[in-house]
Amino acid sequence: MVTKTLQIYGLDGRVALVTGGSDGIGRAIAQLLAERGADVAIAARRAERLEQAATDIGETSGRRTLAVTGDVTDPDQAASLVERTVKEFGRLDILVNNAGAAHYAFLRKATPEQWRRDLDLNLSSAFFCSQAAYPHLSESRGVIVNISSLAGQHGTLGTGGYSAAKAGLQMLTRTAAAEWGPRGIRVNAVAAGMTETRKAKLSWEKMGFDVESACKAFPLRRPGTPEEVAQAVAFLASDAAAYITGETLTVGGGPQLKGMIDTD
Repeated sequence: MVTKTLQIYGLDGRVALVTGGSDGIGRAIAQLLAERGADVAIAARRAERLEQAATDIGETSGRRTLAVTGDVTDPDQAASLVERTVKEFGRLDILVNNAGAAHYAFLRKATPEQWRRDLDLNLSSAFFCSQAAYPHLSESRGVIVNISSLAGQHGTLGTGGYSAAKAGLQMLTRTAAAEWGPRGIRVNAVAAGMTETRKAKLSWEKMGFDVESACKAFPLRRPGTPEEVAQAVAFLASDAAAYITGETLTVGGGPQLKGMIDTD
């Protein structure tokens, strides 16, 4: 009974494309999807780390992997990533729009180029990849999971463009789910909180950011890990979430509520 119950979380026979998959959250997602049984293509703009990541994922999971380079902010290159994945594996069942990054610029000082960069990388890229994947996901009755952020729900000072883009990504999730649901495509998002990736740790050290103090605002009192975000993605990609679409699942260590009394 346990084995049969757990099968609903498996991804055997499916093909996934993960953008921004060479490092951090994207790599953790690709690794877990492969461990659950999917063949996986990982995409990034630079070949650095990408080929090694694909090799490592393939060796540890026993699944077929593909490294594809391309810039997802360019609609033609985004379409090429999808087509190369389908050409290699014959189908596409899961698209994870993970590519993204926060750039620090206060709104009063942000340049038009910085604003466009934030929207292109964190919002437009997901639209381009999803639109390109639509015909294939219609055939497979597939799944899209967009990686958003708590910044898209509450905003973060100093990253106005990023926050606006991630909020837009959550609305793109809802509208795509409504439009594409009749074709059997499910579209959901994961809003990641503070996540301890390699790049994040380097940034925190550079800025002198006090992670321990910041985490005191979280009920769980710690940053998340890439693997914990990946678990949420794998759930939404599986048949265990077959009747869930248009939703944003928060993976952020709990609600950061403020009150008038000490609850300890």
